[in-house]
Amino acid sequence: MGKVKLINQDFADLLFRVLFCLIFIALGGEHLVKDDLIQKLMPSWVPLPKIVSIGCGLILLLGGGLIALGYNLRFAAILLGAFLIIVTPIVHGPAILSTPDFINPESEWLWQILQRSNYVKNICLLGVCLLLLNYKPGKWSLEAWLRRKEQ
Repeated sequence: MGKVKLINQDFADLLFRVLFCLIFIALGGEHLVKDDLIQKLMPSWVPLPKIVSIGCGLILLLGGGLIALGYNLRFAAILLGAFLIIVTPIVHGPAILSTPDFINPESEWLWQILQRSNYVKNICLLGVCLLLLNYKPGKWSLEAWLRRKEQ
């Protein structure tokens, strides 16, 4: 008995790329538009937090945008993977072990859950970045469109 396709492979590819990169694009936009909370969450030793935040936002938007478009996925995966490898232990790791002063003591439990969730989420996102290193986007991608245009 043959396999039953539940969803068109090209549509699944597009959906995968768009859904995966939403978190990067949204957070990248937040870094550029309204990053007050993000700057509060940065370790105190980070120099020039506003500039670092803008740089992070640009990295997130570039990587997420490239994946959404289905263009240069290897570069995007390396860019976002490196970002996750750096940010996860530096920001979310220590945040699991301590609570900032601006968090109300009654809400400390929520802070701890959020930080543990972010840590694990970033590890999962890194796993997808590793998969994307050798991933070929489907026909609904900028890479496929450019290949068709060259022919």
